[in-house]
This record gives sequence, structure tokens and C-alpha cells, in this order.
Amino acid sequence: MSERITGYADAMIAVAGAENNLDVVKSQMAEFSQAVQQNEELRSALGNRLLPAATRTQIVDDLLAGKALDTTRALVALVVGAGRGSELPQIVDSFIERAATASGHQLATVRTAVPLTEDQKTRLARALESKVGGSIELQNIVDPDVIGGAITTIGDTVLDGSVNTRLQQMRETL
Repeated sequence: MSERITGYADAMIAVAGAENNLDVVKSQMAEFSQAVQQNEELRSALGNRLLPAATRTQIVDDLLAGKALDTTRALVALVVGAGRGSELPQIVDSFIERAATASGHQLATVRTAVPLTEDQKTRLARALESKVGGSIELQNIVDPDVIGGAITTIGDTVLDGSVNTRLQQMRETL
């Protein structure tokens, strides 16, 4: 990961921490990053350096007004206004991972077809904590490509319990 990306991530941690809303900012940043990744037109506009910075930041303000904390809006606008909109997903991923590490947790990213309930998140976090032997911070990403089950990533380890993978394993067995 580049120093630029980790630099932005560390700055976000410092700002959100100083504002005493790190957890909310992490959640909102993750949601916004996911929306950017899933929308080609938005991803293109935010990453287009030919558009004036004011236009790119206005897009962010329009999308997040009344839906996110001012801290979140300002941090996204900072990245996009600086011409780093195309790197926003990587910056947000680094931000979330580094924030989890700073608070003594390992980040577990869980991709599912539908959002997990709080009970499911709690049970999954407990199961993963017993597996890795440490505290887990769970990030649930809704991914329509995951038809069923879940794909969990903790650091470099991927636990693929998706329906697609299970079907593929059954095909190979037959």
C-alpha cells in the first residue's frame, strides 16, 4: 500500500478521533465507498481530474448532505477535492483497517448478499475471535455477486463460505 494512501488513512483517523466519532465515520465511509464502487458514473465523476475540484466536492456534498456527519463529508471532500477520488476505496479500506488495528482489533471484512443482523454479526464475531485468538472488528459489505453464504477476509486469510464456492467444490468432487 502506498504511503499516500496510508497518509490519508492516518489523517482520517486523527480527525475522526479528535471529533470523538471514529466508529460512525468508519461506518459512513465504508457505505459511501461501497456506493462509489458500485456506481460507475459516480466513480468516474469523483475520479475525473478534468472536472474542477469544486464540482467534485459539490457532488460529495449533495450526496452526503443530511445523511452523514460533517466530519465524514469533509474527509470525503478532502480526498476527492485533492484529485484522489479514484483512490477513495483503497483509502477507506486502509482507514478502516488501521483504525481497527489502532484499537487492538483485527478487521474481518464479511461480504454477504444481504446485510447481516446485529445478532448474526455478534455470533460471527465471537466465532472468528475464537478462531484467530483475538478481538475482531466486523465490517459487513453487501455484495450482490455473493449469491448466498459469506466470504470473510481477515488480513491475508480468506474464508470462503459462499454458495458459489461450495457448488464449485461439489462439481470438482463429482
